[in-house]
Amino acid sequence: MISGLDHVVVLVSDLAAAAASCQTLFARTPAWRSSGDGAARVLFTLDNMTLELMAPAGEGATAERIRAVIAKQGEGLASLCFRTIDIDKMHRRLERLSLKPEPVAEADSQDTETGATLSWKRTRAATDATRGVRLFFLELAKERPLSVRTEVASISAMDHVVVATGDPEQAAALYGARLGLDMRFDRSHPDWGRLMFFRCGDLVVEIVHRPGNDLDATRDRLWGLSWRVADADATRARLAAAGVDVSEVRTGRKPGTRVLTVRSGTCGIPTLLVERTAAG
Repeated sequence: MISGLDHVVVLVSDLAAAAASCQTLFARTPAWRSSGDGAARVLFTLDNMTLELMAPAGEGATAERIRAVIAKQGEGLASLCFRTIDIDKMHRRLERLSLKPEPVAEADSQDTETGATLSWKRTRAATDATRGVRLFFLELAKERPLSVRTEVASISAMDHVVVATGDPEQAAALYGARLGLDMRFDRSHPDWGRLMFFRCGDLVVEIVHRPGNDLDATRDRLWGLSWRVADADATRARLAAAGVDVSEVRTGRKPGTRVLTVRSGTCGIPTLLVERTAAG
């Protein structure tokens, strides 16, 4: 039923500054800008998903809700939206799984620069049934335009989104058995805890349970993002030249990968860049 991850939503206070930081990180231009219903949005569409930056705009219930969330939790990841090819079937499945979905709603958006329009149908599962993580499900009428590359060593796609949990068994039951994502990896280590990888289209939803984790066992938390690059050294050099704080390139935990950590310009989101080597 779920064909992939359509987009992730990131709440920010200063939309222009966040968009500039993402443009530097990705070396790609925004693909879509829109405003309405108390929120302003900038979208970066990569090869396999979209990152949506959202900020409060004006007054009203939505704007105040966004401000309240940022005041309480700070900027960062707010929700995941999965892609489906049949929203009505997805809705019926969510009902059968007691995920208490909202009625399917239709929505549209107009790009403020080009006047182009997009439309979609969506629903949302009840947050108390998804362990505290806001999960949306969307059927898009047509594909969004891609973000244009502006430099070499750009980021091509998302590699994985990380969900931190205090109860790995219940989290696995939600994303695997109930949502139907394919578990590809389940390993534990005394130093870095338990990792579970669930394939979702062309990327991975990673469930992490770390030693000494103080999370509420009944609630998970969106934690971090990982992006694919073709050449980790070239991408590090580009970001460092732009004044971004980045680590040295190192061998990744997953065999056949080289990684580096981005420590600034990420809207407060723990961020990793991954190069898949020939051996991997």
